[in-house]
Amino acid sequence: MGAAYFYHLTESPLEAALLTLLPRALGQGWRVEVRGRDEGMMERLDRALWTGPEESFLPHGLAGGPHDALQPVLLTSGGAAANRPACVMAVDGADVTAEEGAALERVCVLFDGIEPAAVERARHQWRELTGGGLEGQYWAQEAGKWTRKA
Repeated sequence: MGAAYFYHLTESPLEAALLTLLPRALGQGWRVEVRGRDEGMMERLDRALWTGPEESFLPHGLAGGPHDALQPVLLTSGGAAANRPACVMAVDGADVTAEEGAALERVCVLFDGIEPAAVERARHQWRELTGGGLEGQYWAQEAGKWTRKA
């Protein structure tokens, strides 16, 4: 049975949070899908991950390329990821079902804690995923670190 971790972003942008969380997931030996709702946003994340500091380089690709199945991290805007992920990181309110999450090692929901609609969407996802049997954890940013709150 999978677990759903919710990450409440209040101190850093999404790109910085991914630079922290993705290496942890890859360190577990997992392939990761970063799932958004908007192709333009995924393209911006792709550029940000390519232009980050050299020491924080993350091997990844934008869905639709010839090597999607080989990507350790695949950025998608929905649909089944070709890289067979063990972890889905949902951003920008992207959907992940409890049934899908049960087949994964982990679902991570990253949401903008400053935006009321994003917080409400995350609450809805919490109810749906934990109500569907996934273990839920809630993490918030405090003084530059992730702190488990629930």
